[in-house]
Amino acid sequence: MASLQNQISDEILISRIMQIHSSLSKLDCLKPSEEVNSLFSRLLKLCTLPCSIDTNALPQEVQIMRKSLITLCSRVEGSLEIKFATMLAKVPQPLQNLSLYPYYDRYIKIANLEYGLLKENGVVQPKKLAFVGSGSMPLSSIIMASHHMKFTHFDNFDIDVAANDVARRIVGSDAEFAKRMKFVTCDIMEVKEKLKEYDCIFLAALVGITKEDKMKVLGHIRKYMKEGGVLLLRSAKGAGAFLYPVVEEQDLLDFESLSIFHPTSDVMCSVVIRKPIFE
Repeated sequence: MASLQNQISDEILISRIMQIHSSLSKLDCLKPSEEVNSLFSRLLKLCTLPCSIDTNALPQEVQIMRKSLITLCSRVEGSLEIKFATMLAKVPQPLQNLSLYPYYDRYIKIANLEYGLLKENGVVQPKKLAFVGSGSMPLSSIIMASHHMKFTHFDNFDIDVAANDVARRIVGSDAEFAKRMKFVTCDIMEVKEKLKEYDCIFLAALVGITKEDKMKVLGHIRKYMKEGGVLLLRSAKGAGAFLYPVVEEQDLLDFESLSIFHPTSDVMCSVVIRKPIFE
């Protein structure tokens, strides 16, 4: 059976994405609903297609739409996460019911992928890890801590008080696990010397939605992270760039490249692993 990519061109792919953007932008509410869920699911399927789209070469109209769509999608994802996180926090064993989240399998896949890349670069059981942009449903940290880094202490940073409160309740259901998992409410730009404590720092894809904000965050982390520490950041390529900001090679000249992975499946995010360069 021919793949969908063989049936539609990049132009039609962009046209369909623009149609979804138009529909989403007209909605008064982006909380989970039949209409929002359907539009977002269709968008995710389109954005997993392999394509040759170069975001830098897109027409101005499409560039503007893309920036708007990333913002809309961040709100959709945030609303979906808070809904399921709040529900999970109320069940007796929330950590045993994480698979209720619709995209749980994708988080398992990306955690396996990221740990494999880190392991290839000598990062196996870091003493302390920071996850920047953990959200109300900190699945990446939870899966990494429970499946891969079983002796690592995790500090999860998020600017949203409500998100951290519900995430803390989910993790707090397991006293032993909670000892390794802390939640800090603040803007990462206010965290300075403490960044030197971490052997590894994860930067979520939607921390710094605009290119300018992303570069500020990267510059700040580079300034304060420890020598020998590793930065793992999530980016995007191809159609995935309609969901997440793109970090390119020339944006990371102050970091030594260790690994770069661009997905060809529903993992969605590209993964970039770097070490800061110290002169």
